[in-house]
Amino acid sequence: MSEDSPTTLRARLDAFVGQRLGEGGVAPDPVNVPMIRHWVDAMDDQNPVYLDELVAKRTRHAGVVAPPAMLQTWTMPRPRIQGLAERGGAPTESVAESPISVLDAAGYRATRATDSELEFERYLRPGDLLSNETVVESISDEKTTRLGTGFFVTWVTTWKDQTGEVVGRQRFRVLKFRPAASGGEESA
Repeated sequence: MSEDSPTTLRARLDAFVGQRLGEGGVAPDPVNVPMIRHWVDAMDDQNPVYLDELVAKRTRHAGVVAPPAMLQTWTMPRPRIQGLAERGGAPTESVAESPISVLDAAGYRATRATDSELEFERYLRPGDLLSNETVVESISDEKTTRLGTGFFVTWVTTWKDQTGEVVGRQRFRVLKFRPAASGGEESA
């Protein structure tokens, strides 16, 4: 466990706000109909604008589009199986120093996703090649919840197409905390 004082920990966390989290990335493949088909089959989404070009051409889309909920799937890294257990199930190596690793080292080892907000600027079309960048938006002051005492960490991922146009965003928030004992007291 880190020996940071509360003031030092706060300063270390504040240094991340507004900074990129990792390198970002470029999708391994452009938006494409086969992947859209896999998605709509798995979700049992029967909207014809996702696969039927003739129907889609008669809509405001004027052609096939991808389901908006697929946004983050296009830039997900391919998982590396070797070392998966050591990475705690993460598909690839994590950023060496991040608010998450700093809070882990300070004893806030539990993580709970609390909310996710998605914004879609436009529908994606086959051929769009996406890139993304994630920025730490905010880190709360220490809070005590029923789960335990910790910090809410919020980051925003922004996706752009091959021309640099923003096509969507995701605001994602987690609580990094020291779990409370079953009686509501913080566990040691």
